[in-house]
Amino acid sequence: MGGIIRAVPFKTLTTPFERKFVAMQPQKKFHLVFSFVMGAMMISIMTFVISVVNVGFGAGFLQTWAKAFVVAYVVGVPVIFFLAPVARKTTGKLLGMPA
Repeated sequence: MGGIIRAVPFKTLTTPFERKFVAMQPQKKFHLVFSFVMGAMMISIMTFVISVVNVGFGAGFLQTWAKAFVVAYVVGVPVIFFLAPVARKTTGKLLGMPA
């Protein structure tokens, strides 16, 4: 279906989180999903590089990297969620452009 998201009837949603997520404003929903996606991409690259630097490609590398990723993801996604708007506004001010 190439990027088309199907609407889900509100009554079929079972958990309070599902109902709240569907009812969320599109801009807030975009920002939340963006935080998870950006977090996965950025944190996987950063933890991979740091793990290689610290322990190398030896035995147990994948376990070390996975552990670092999980810890960093739990910390990083909320940081991205809360600081991305601040960074956007700061960048706008630095460049004299609207954020």
